[in-house]
Amino acid sequence: MKNFIKTKKVFGKVSLVITCVSVVLLASFKPIDPQNDQGTQRKLKTIVLDAGHGGHDSGAVGRQSKEKDIALQVALKLGKKIQKEFPGIKVVYTRTTDVYPKLYERPALANKHHADLFISIHCNSGGASSRRVKNSRGRYVTQRVLNTSAKGTETLVLGFSRTGDQDVAIRENASILMEENYKENYGGFDPKDPSTYIVFSLMKRRYREQSIKLASYMQDQFAGSNRTDRGVKEQSLAVLATAGMPAVLTEIGFISNPDEERFMMSSAGQESIVNDLFNAINTYRKSVEK
Repeated sequence: MKNFIKTKKVFGKVSLVITCVSVVLLASFKPIDPQNDQGTQRKLKTIVLDAGHGGHDSGAVGRQSKEKDIALQVALKLGKKIQKEFPGIKVVYTRTTDVYPKLYERPALANKHHADLFISIHCNSGGASSRRVKNSRGRYVTQRVLNTSAKGTETLVLGFSRTGDQDVAIRENASILMEENYKENYGGFDPKDPSTYIVFSLMKRRYREQSIKLASYMQDQFAGSNRTDRGVKEQSLAVLATAGMPAVLTEIGFISNPDEERFMMSSAGQESIVNDLFNAINTYRKSVEK
């Protein structure tokens, strides 16, 4: 009899976990709006925009500009457009001036604000190669040659090697991944219960899928604006590692390429980039709010 009771308890617990997983999957791992009796996903409420580098960290350097400056200009313009077109969405910036927030502070800010999206904006660089040449005295010296031919845009998502770092952020944000009264709605579901960690694992996978979706939308928009499409890539990026929400890092062009540098510095170029990013965010918004 005792074994039967014990088995019944275990079976009930497993059933609870399966029920929780099913509900979370059906909700696409987004909170249900308590005021929406149709049970659809709630609207995007908060987007965090991260202008890469800043302060003492210039990032990549071109002939006429620095990555930190272009990234900040684009981030501020993008945020302004989001707020104009969607006044119901709150925009939070990791920086609005020439300062350097530490890498771990950027996603931490997004977690603090329970952000729905984290977008980090950067400029790329083709790097440099070394070659031996004769100087004016006839002596061989090593000369670094900047790669000016690399061009295009690419958007990065977190690689599997760092996804384990998301666990803490997901657990800390568990209360906003479910309704406020999740215990009543999910029959006693407890985010602190080790047997329910499978839910967090599935949430993490969902964040990854949504990150790739947003990144793909961004690349589609860039390609539609006749920018060279370098695709969506996975990298082990510290700035994305602890974000408890879909997160991407987008490289808006090569600052080492003179043509792309001029494009990213120009008002028309920045307007094109901002429109592409905004349209991608809007496409993503429609896909998760439908």
